[in-house]
Amino acid sequence: MLVLLPPSEGKAASGRGAPLKPESLSLPGLAAARETVLAELVDLCSGDEDKAREVLGLSEGLRGEVAKNAALRTAGARPAGEIYTGVLYDALDLASLDAPAKRRAAKSLLVFSGLWGAVRVTDRIPSYRCSMGVKLPGLGALSGHWRAPMAEVLPEAAGDGLVLDLRSAAYAAAWRPKGEVAGRTATVRVLHAPTRKVVSHFNKATKGRIVRSLLTAGTAPKDPAGLVEALRDLGYEVEAASARAGAAWALDVLVDEVH
Repeated sequence: MLVLLPPSEGKAASGRGAPLKPESLSLPGLAAARETVLAELVDLCSGDEDKAREVLGLSEGLRGEVAKNAALRTAGARPAGEIYTGVLYDALDLASLDAPAKRRAAKSLLVFSGLWGAVRVTDRIPSYRCSMGVKLPGLGALSGHWRAPMAEVLPEAAGDGLVLDLRSAAYAAAWRPKGEVAGRTATVRVLHAPTRKVVSHFNKATKGRIVRSLLTAGTAPKDPAGLVEALRDLGYEVEAASARAGAAWALDVLVDEVH
């Protein structure tokens, strides 16, 4: 099972660990594309601060993120699972998983990123600010930059099992499973059961809980139908629309409480 996650907008501080070693990151087929984005981002943030803030969509209060990006090559690095914070990652709470569940997380979770393309939660990265929606001066839209290298690398990473796609739209634009891989891909939408509306906060929190439940239970369904069964066994109310051949399944998880 491969679980595709969005990153968090906010991130923990890099800390005082050893700096980034790009060659140590998972999915080495993305290395050249990563270096291109890293070089562009560091160059941008080492120059005109106001221009960098404008390109990155940062408010005055986030001015310090520009200096953080300028120092990416020398900043301390930590496991990506510690860098990413926010609602989904708080609910997932990787740090509190037992050892077997942590091993499953290291193997199955893949976090998408405007800067790195995609990383495992065990990959050591510095804290940064660069969303997939950014258009860097020398590259244009990052989702477009990542499309070709992702298409080369991700089908192999997906293996022959389930792909559980929990990414937001901006990150999904960087790689859309196709053909046979799409047929064993499931997307998830979380709805407030009484109103049938998506509410952003508990949508993210529930997705984090779903991933945690699967990791803790040691459940690794092979296809979307197996995922529906597994989630129902774990106590989730799930409605599934099986897709036509070569298209992803769409799953709705219904939640009564908004929290």
